Order: sequence, then C-alpha cells, then structure tokens
Amino acid sequence: MIFLIRRRNIFFTILFCGIFACVSLIFMQNLNREALSVFSVQEGVPITVIVDPGHGGEDGGAVSSDGVQESHLNLAVSLRLNELLRFAGQRTIMTRSEDLSICDEGLDTIRARKASDLRNRVSLVNDTKNAVLLSIHQNSLPSSAVTRGAQVFWNTQSGAQELAVCIQDVLNETINPGNEKKPKEIPQTIYLTKHAQAPSVVVECGFLSNSAETIQLQQPAYQTKLALSVTAGYLCCLKGE
Repeated sequence: MIFLIRRRNIFFTILFCGIFACVSLIFMQNLNREALSVFSVQEGVPITVIVDPGHGGEDGGAVSSDGVQESHLNLAVSLRLNELLRFAGQRTIMTRSEDLSICDEGLDTIRARKASDLRNRVSLVNDTKNAVLLSIHQNSLPSSAVTRGAQVFWNTQSGAQELAVCIQDVLNETINPGNEKKPKEIPQTIYLTKHAQAPSVVVECGFLSNSAETIQLQQPAYQTKLALSVTAGYLCCLKGE
C-alpha cells in the first residue's frame, strides 16, 4: 500500500511539473508582445478569478447530435482551469463545481430557475471585490457542421477586451492553428456579462454542431489543453502589473 501511494505521489508530481512547463512555455512564447497592465488592485484587495462553468443541472445548454451536453463539458474544462489558476498562485472562486444549477430553492418552473441561476451568478461576481470573470461555454451552429474552433468574447468593463485578446491569441496558437479567430464583444442580450460589474470574458471552447470537434471536446487531454491555453492567456494579461 505504501508503495502504491508513493507511486501515485510521483505520478502527480510529474503531472503538475508537466502542466507548469506547458503553461510556462506558452507564457514565454507571448512575452515578446507589448506588456499589458490590464487589472489593478483595488484597495489592496488581490484579484479573484471567478471561473464560471456555463449552464448546469437541468439546463444542459447546447446539445450535440449524439446527445453530448454543453454543461458537462463546461464543467470538465472549468475544473481543470480552476486547478491550473490556483497552481499558478491565483485566487479563484467557482460558480459551480458540480452538475447542478445555483438557483434559489422552491421555484416551480424551469424558466424561473434559469433566471434565478443567472441572477445568483451575477450577484457572486458583483459581491466579489476586484473580480475577473472567466465563463466557459461551448458553441453550436447546426447550419454549418464544418465550423469549428475556440473563440473569446468580452463585455464592456475596463480590461475585458484586452483579456479577451490575450486569451484568443493563445487559443489561436494552440487550438486554432490555420483556423484563427478574432475576439468579439459580447452582445448586450447576454444577461450575465451585461450585468456583471467586472471584466468578463466568455470562452466558447468549440462547436457541438461539429461531430469531429465534439469528440475532441470530450477527451480529457484536449480539455486540459483548453484550460492550459486560457490560463496562459490570463497570465500573459497580468505580466504588465
């Protein structure tokens, strides 16, 4: 038993060293870009990254043709992202860490529970001093089954666009080579990012309407690669502080 525990510890040590090396490599590759001082400390309070796995519980979000739910993939990527950010020394909070909704109890309709879930996410962001929101989602475009790739969107709060650019640059190098995408502003119809009083980005990791990409998105190694890319983009955005 002692031997097995030691082997497991060695495995996790090697794993975390590998993850750190990957983040460092991506980070170093981006150091030649112009330094950005995007976020500032408010009243001595350190930045808190709020990792938001979109949807959850009965709200599965987008669904692939073979029944893969967005909410499950969002959670898998977000759990990895949260661990990587914490490993890199960042303070984090997750809006959810299980496959559930964070709505208030006692609500009778799905519509009411979804609305409550969004309000509670907004409240968490706005009640956290010096917060930055990273919301993880999956895309879908049934009219074009060949469309694929990861894309980042930003809200109107100061620093959000710069953060989106940093994360998109890394995603284009690691996830989208030959299929580069540009970050875009989030439509004001999106409740969470419209009402969040913090720099917020939505990372659409891939398209569930693309069967080949859906297979990739379910692979733990690919989920880790996505989380590594978002972590590296975030850290690159902090380097000017």
